[in-house]
Amino acid sequence: MENAGGTALAVVLVVLIVFVVIVLVRSVRIIPQARAGVVERLGKYQRTLNPGLTILIPFVDRLLPLLDLREQVVSFPPQPVITEDNLVVSIDTVVYFQVTDPRAATYEIANYIQAVEQLTTTTLRNVVGGLNLEEALTSRDQINGQLRGVLDEATGRWGIRVSRVELKAIDPPHSIQDSMEKQMRAERDRRAAILTAEGTKQSAILTAEGQRQAAILKAEGDAKAAILRADGESQAIQKVFDAIHKGNPDQKLLAYQYLQTLPKLAEGSANKLWIIPSEVGEALKGIGNALGGTAPEQAASGLFDDVPAQRTEP
Repeated sequence: MENAGGTALAVVLVVLIVFVVIVLVRSVRIIPQARAGVVERLGKYQRTLNPGLTILIPFVDRLLPLLDLREQVVSFPPQPVITEDNLVVSIDTVVYFQVTDPRAATYEIANYIQAVEQLTTTTLRNVVGGLNLEEALTSRDQINGQLRGVLDEATGRWGIRVSRVELKAIDPPHSIQDSMEKQMRAERDRRAAILTAEGTKQSAILTAEGQRQAAILKAEGDAKAAILRADGESQAIQKVFDAIHKGNPDQKLLAYQYLQTLPKLAEGSANKLWIIPSEVGEALKGIGNALGGTAPEQAASGLFDDVPAQRTEP
C-alpha cells in the first residue's frame, strides 16, 4: 500500500510540475523590438503589447500572432490594364506600407496584404484607364501620386499607412513595342540627318568666311605692296633726279641721253606703229652742234641704225 501511495504521489507531483511549467510558459511573454501583440481576454480585445516582457493570465488571455511594425515592401504580379486608346499593357507595382495601429490591422481587415493588392489593382486600372499609352509611359510620377493618395485614404481605417507606390515596369504589347522602336529609330535618323546638314552648313559658312578673309588680306597685301613699290620707284626717281642735278649736266648730255632712250621704245613684238616725239628735232640740233656741225639727219641715222624695222598694218 505504501508503494502504491508513493507512486501516486510521484505522479501527482510530476503532473503538478508540468502544469506549473505550462502556466509559466503561457504567462510570461517577451515581445521583440518593432513587433506588437494583441491580447484577447476570454475572446475579447484586452490590450496591445509593446516590445518587452509582459505577464498574461493563463487560460484566460490569448496572444494573437505578432504584427511587424516595420515598413514592408510588397511586389505584386503584373496586372493587365487597358488604356484609353484600347491597348492592353502589363504593369508591375511595388507598394511600401507600414502597420501603425495593430488593433485596427487585426480586427478591421481579415488580410491587409491581400486587401492592399486588390485595392492597388483596382485603383491602377481606374487611373491608367483614363490615359493613353504615351501618357501612361511618361506619367509615372502622376500615376504613383494618385495611387498613393487613394491607397493611403482607404487603408487608414485598417491601421495601415501607405508611404510609396512605384510602377516597376510598364510593358506594352510586342507589336506596339516594335512600332515604337521603329519610330525611335526614324527619329534618331532624322536627328542625325539634321545634325549632318547643320555641320555641312557651318562648314560651308566657315569655308566661305575663310576665303573672304583670305581675299581681303590678299587685296590688302597687294595694295600695300603696290604702295611700297610706288614709294620705292618714287624714291629711286627722286634719287636719280637729285643725282642728275648734283652732276650739273649740260644740254648736250641730256639730248644725247634722250636719243639713247628712243630705240627702247621700239622693242617688243607688239609694237607695230612707232611715233617719233616732236622733241627729237631739238635733241638732234643739240647733238649736231656738239659734233661740230653735223647735219641732224645724219646724226639721227647713226643713232637709229640698231632700231629694228617697224611694220605698219592698216
